[in-house]
Amino acid sequence: MDNLERNKLIEKYSKSILERGMIDNELYGKYEVKRGLRDISGKGVLVGLTEISEIVSYVIEDGDLVPCEGKLYYRGISVEKLVDGFLKEKRFGFEEASFLLLFGHLPSKTEFDEFTSLMEDNSVLPANFVRDTIMSAPSKDMMNSLSKSVLTLYAYDENPDDISAQNVLRQSINLISQFPLLAVYGYQSYLHYHEDKSLVIHPPLKGASVAENILHMLRPDSSYTDLDAKLLDLALVLHAEHGGGNNSTFTNHVVTSSHTDTYSAVVASLASLKGPRHGGANIKVVQMFRDMMEKISDWNDDAEITTYLEKLLSKEGFDKSGLIYGMGHAVYSLSDPRALIFRQFVEQLAKEKDRYDEYKLYSKVEILAPQIIGRIRKIYKGVSANIDFYSGFVYSMLDIPEELFTPLFAVARIAGWSAHRLEELVNNGKIIRPAYKSVTKQQPYVMMKERK
Repeated sequence: MDNLERNKLIEKYSKSILERGMIDNELYGKYEVKRGLRDISGKGVLVGLTEISEIVSYVIEDGDLVPCEGKLYYRGISVEKLVDGFLKEKRFGFEEASFLLLFGHLPSKTEFDEFTSLMEDNSVLPANFVRDTIMSAPSKDMMNSLSKSVLTLYAYDENPDDISAQNVLRQSINLISQFPLLAVYGYQSYLHYHEDKSLVIHPPLKGASVAENILHMLRPDSSYTDLDAKLLDLALVLHAEHGGGNNSTFTNHVVTSSHTDTYSAVVASLASLKGPRHGGANIKVVQMFRDMMEKISDWNDDAEITTYLEKLLSKEGFDKSGLIYGMGHAVYSLSDPRALIFRQFVEQLAKEKDRYDEYKLYSKVEILAPQIIGRIRKIYKGVSANIDFYSGFVYSMLDIPEELFTPLFAVARIAGWSAHRLEELVNNGKIIRPAYKSVTKQQPYVMMKERK
């Protein structure tokens, strides 16, 4: 059978799948199925308990859910206070946030020094790993490259399947420390083998923060400003954790509940994060604004911006998805606290990078889009900018390539995934197995010679 014949067969059988038709949408209501594990209001179905983080998006008044300004807590500490704390002391925050998520309390000076020393010691890869794994058949997709590297690390672990808290903690700290190398080296290999660029592999610097090392390893001349490192570190802190119900973290809980190994659980989360509905939104925001800046002649004209945004919602503009990317969130209504924190520093970075006109356009869209969405879509619960609205803009100003936007999300979120994996194992819960209702009529088996 040649390729043409194989393709025709695949086409034939794919049509048969489509011809079976979709499940009748009314059946979901009949059987009270919470699609996407959310109720009719969009609120997530309660499937577990956690001490790792809390998202607050509404208050209860007279028995009704009333939207409020969004709040995010890491181990009971408001993320605004966490950020304010390390910035006031002129420190980087990702290492502190990782410690807090893993161990449940803020580190003392001694604990912080021990933890950062441990991370630095683990910021190395096995001998020849870069050559034999990362540079071997390098992928054009950085998330797939990251997944391949993580699965291969299983083979270098002398005790990969032990799911005791001590062993999983060891593996988790290793992965938190190694993810920046896996992501950046994967990208450098891609540039060399697929884009014919010079191969640049900088070893991480001793005494540098995770954010500083990412910029050092990524840039051929290893140069970066203090503000560059500060903004990247802030992005890592704000992406490190976001509740047990987000798709990739819930995936980690599901897979961990089967008692599989750490590497497999992390790769499952990476596969989830790779999906454009989860980890790729900030890329879409950057691409949308790129299109907007080409189509709009006057970036200061509210009427022209409004017309462009209206076309997006009517599926006439950009990718015809009907979405204004970066606007709205599955949980938050009035505001995403992470976006509010980020926004405080974006203007300063835009001025330093000579992209202040773009920043003003972002600011205008942030104001106009919720009004337009509310008017056209009749959404009155509130729509606001989410963290993706600004994070892609920040990454682009830091000259971080789009191929690394989602891997950087993973570099941050591995801290949250690790904390949730440990919590799932320590609490020794049941294997997660929700139910699906079959709506297919039973039928008899027909012998082959009697089939039509």
